[in-house]
Amino acid sequence: MTDPITAAARATPAPVARRIRGLSDRAIAWLFVAPTIFLLLAINIFPLIWTIRLSFTNYAANRPNREVEWVGLRNYERILTDDGIWANMQTTAHFLLWTLFFQVVIGFTLAWLINRKFKGNDLLTTLIVLPMMLSPAVVGNFWTFLYQPQIGLVNYVVELVTGIPASSFSMLGPGGYAPWSIIIVDTWMWTPFVMLICLAGLRSIPDYIYEAAEIDRASKWRQFWTITVPMVLPFLMLAVLFRGIENFKMFDMVVLLTGGGPGNETLLASIDLKREAFEKWRTGYSSAYAIILFVTVFGLASIYVKALNKVKER
Repeated sequence: MTDPITAAARATPAPVARRIRGLSDRAIAWLFVAPTIFLLLAINIFPLIWTIRLSFTNYAANRPNREVEWVGLRNYERILTDDGIWANMQTTAHFLLWTLFFQVVIGFTLAWLINRKFKGNDLLTTLIVLPMMLSPAVVGNFWTFLYQPQIGLVNYVVELVTGIPASSFSMLGPGGYAPWSIIIVDTWMWTPFVMLICLAGLRSIPDYIYEAAEIDRASKWRQFWTITVPMVLPFLMLAVLFRGIENFKMFDMVVLLTGGGPGNETLLASIDLKREAFEKWRTGYSSAYAIILFVTVFGLASIYVKALNKVKER
């Protein structure tokens, strides 16, 4: 019985077969990669180019028949001189920095504890990782219930610790608690991600390095700062890169918890962008807004990756 490959080769017309046999390995490789490159261009590159083009116009998606005017850099100028947008960027930076801080500290601590083998280690790791497996929609609704002033568990815990009546305040309402409430939820959900990456770094350190340090009579504290931290640092920085990019464009969880309120206390740049694009229908303006956010993330990430590569080379 003839195998399919042989049958296909025999069925190939002679002129086509001669052309294929004349192709180099590099040409054949490009032939296989071409469909993927085409999809990448269609799905990622083309929308980016189209967005850049729209950012220089006054186009509105809800009025496609209106004459589109070329406004040049006016959209960018209005965005960069808008105090409200700068306030939203500060809110985003506040959320980004504090979530990264707590996730790195708690995640690394948990990884260091779990790396010390003990009974129930695997079960504890599974339980810690569970929040990361949930969808943001489930997490948002779950914590909205926990933050309810009348029946929520969080308010009763605060009352038990501080004596403040549970019904006298709202974690998601006015009073300045809402930004910290979102930070708590994001930390609870994504600390396991940082923990897993740090745990991989800790378990990649060879035991003989610690054995050599013990022979040299290095204390546990010195081993931690001269062996553990330097060798885990690239993994930790990689986790910060991933979480930083994701938290900069955080949207769904904040919408479910506060919707950007109360007032503008939790109005992140991503939520403001959505309002400009799909509530006010300022498509050209919002395209310029999106490009500014993209350049910001791309620029910061590029600088950070260079720093990460220098750490790896040490």
